[in-house]
Amino acid sequence: MAKWVYEFGGAASEGGANLVELLGGKGANLAEMAGMGLPVPPGFTITTEVCTYFYAHHRQYPDDLKAQVEAALAHVGQRVDRRFGDPASPLLVSVRSGARASMPGMMDTVLNLGLNDETVEGLARQSGNPRFAYDSYRRFIQMFSNVVLDVDHDHFEEILSLFKEDNGFELDTEIDAAGWREIVSRFKAKVADETEQPFPQDPAAQLWGAIGAVFGSWQNARANTYRRLHNIPDSWGTAVNVQAMVFGNMGDDSATGVAFTRDPSLGTKRLYGEYLVNAQGEDVVAGIRTPNHLTRAEREAAGRRELSMEETMPGVFAEFLAIVDRLERHYRDMQDIEFTVERGKL
Repeated sequence: MAKWVYEFGGAASEGGANLVELLGGKGANLAEMAGMGLPVPPGFTITTEVCTYFYAHHRQYPDDLKAQVEAALAHVGQRVDRRFGDPASPLLVSVRSGARASMPGMMDTVLNLGLNDETVEGLARQSGNPRFAYDSYRRFIQMFSNVVLDVDHDHFEEILSLFKEDNGFELDTEIDAAGWREIVSRFKAKVADETEQPFPQDPAAQLWGAIGAVFGSWQNARANTYRRLHNIPDSWGTAVNVQAMVFGNMGDDSATGVAFTRDPSLGTKRLYGEYLVNAQGEDVVAGIRTPNHLTRAEREAAGRRELSMEETMPGVFAEFLAIVDRLERHYRDMQDIEFTVERGKL
C-alpha cells in the first residue's frame, strides 16, 4: 500500500529535511524540528504525490488516503489529549499548503478547523474563556467560508466593522464573549444567504473541504503567476500540512509573532521581528493592530513606548532566543520563524 501521509511530533516524526520533494518545505522542516525535540505541535503531512494524483484523476483522491488521514488525525488527538469532533474536548487543527519551494501567500490556509456550534462550547468550557472560544469560531467561519465556500471576505469585514461602530469599539480586543457570539450568528447568516446552505457543522466535512481547497489552490491564478515568474514547475505540486492548533489569542499571557534570526536587509546577527499579545498569526500581517517589537533594543531604537516581548515575557523570550540560535546553527543559514505562545508556553 502506498504511503500518502507522514506524521510529525516528537518521537513519532516520520520525515525530515531530506524529504522536501515529498513533504514540501513546510512539512519536511516541521518533521525535522520535531525530531530535534523542539516544541512543534503534532500533525501530519499529506504528500505532494497526492497532489499529482489529484490533478491526474479529475480532482479525486487515492482510495486509501481517507483511512491514512483518519489514523494520523487520531494519533494527533492522542498526543494532545483531545479528539477531533468531540464536543467536550475538541481537537482543532490548521490546514496549510507546503510546496517544496517557498510560495509565500500564494496558496490557501484554514485555521481553527473543527469548530462548530457544539465544539465551540466545549472549547469555552475547556479553556475557561468563552471570549477566546467565540473569537476563534468567528475567525474560522470567515476563513473557511472565504477559502472553501468562496464567500468574499469583505462581507465579514463589513459585519465586524458595523458591529464595532455600533458599539463604540475601535479594536477587536474590546469585544467580549457576548459580542463575538452575536458576530458568529451574523457570520453564519451571511454564509447561508450567500451559499443557500447553512455553515458546515461536520468537522470531517470541514477537513476534507479544506484539504481540497489547499490542493485546488496549487492551480489558482496567483500561484500560477508566481511559479511562472520564479521558474517553479507545475509538476512539483504541493503537500498539505494538518497540525494541532495552538492559540495566541487566549489572553494576555498568549501571543504570536514572526522573526528573522538576522536583519534581512543587512545580514547583521540580531533578532529582527514583531509580535502581538492576545492574537492569532494573521493579525500580525493583516494591519488590524500594530505589532510590537521583539527586543527592547529594537523598541528603543524605534522610539516606541509599547513593551517588547523581551520585556513582557522574559522567560519565554529567553527560551525563544535559545531555539533561534539552535535553528540557525542546525540549518547553517538565516531562519524565518513563526511562533505562538499559549498561556506562557512557547
